[in-house]
Amino acid sequence: MVHLIPMTVRGAEKLLQELKILKSIKRPRIIQAIVEAREHGDLKENAEYHSAREEQSFCEGRIKEIELKLSNSQIIDVKKISNTGRVIFGSTVNILNINNNKTFTYKIVGDDESDFKKNLISINSPISRGLIGKKINDTVNISTPGGDVKYKILKIDHI
Repeated sequence: MVHLIPMTVRGAEKLLQELKILKSIKRPRIIQAIVEAREHGDLKENAEYHSAREEQSFCEGRIKEIELKLSNSQIIDVKKISNTGRVIFGSTVNILNINNNKTFTYKIVGDDESDFKKNLISINSPISRGLIGKKINDTVNISTPGGDVKYKILKIDHI
């Protein structure tokens, strides 16, 4: 049985855009570089040829990786799911760190989409795992490398 990878609509769109660029722009440019490098003669000592082949290998590997992820993805549009007041995949959650009285807002996304600097946290992160299924005013204890941190859920949005 194939394990489906949860992905937001935005995450799927970003992967599709990257795939389009790889196939329509990067791949043809690499093929052209290989053709030009071959024209320089002896391939054994042709650095441009080897460099282009290496780039081609990386590009083709990334194309296969994206296609596999998309084929095994379960795209979830949180905007189309009624807000039951519980934290789910795709929710944007406003939480209060009870230890230091600071508030944070995080969106729970798939692994490929996570970017802590943009407050996009992976569904597999300790914070997400602790928040999933909880509701407003619930308090959760999250184990972090710096010790346990207690959070209170202030707001849950489906945006």
